[in-house]
Amino acid sequence: MTPRQKRMVTVVAILAGVGVATAFALQAFQKNLLYYYSPSQIQAGEAPDARVFRVGGLVENGSLKREPGSLEVRFTLTDYAHQVGVSYTGVLPDLFREGQGVIARGKLRPDGTFVAEEVLAKHDENYMPPEVKDSLKPHAQAAQGMTQGT
Repeated sequence: MTPRQKRMVTVVAILAGVGVATAFALQAFQKNLLYYYSPSQIQAGEAPDARVFRVGGLVENGSLKREPGSLEVRFTLTDYAHQVGVSYTGVLPDLFREGQGVIARGKLRPDGTFVAEEVLAKHDENYMPPEVKDSLKPHAQAAQGMTQGT
């Protein structure tokens, strides 16, 4: 083999190695992405079935149910248009309460219940997670228009 051919083989091997490393990095990145879905998007079937994702909305008043003698909690999240049932086992944040904006991370069961691994509540009266605020805005305006029109 001539020196030029050796250099070409080396360059091709380096490019192939970089390509394989890039493919592995992109695959790992894709697996770690956490997408956000509103209850309306979940009801429309846009949420993945077998992947972890985030759902956000307001905890519906009167929906909070605790299992006696366990840490299991069930509640309903709403974006004023649709609702999704959430099941969570663990200690809820101190600021968690009905009527509060929350984001939950977990998976969707085949029965449509969202099983949360983590629940985050807003941290003061003036803050709401941007994803929740954006998903609630169109439905809140529609709900407000209905109450003003009647």
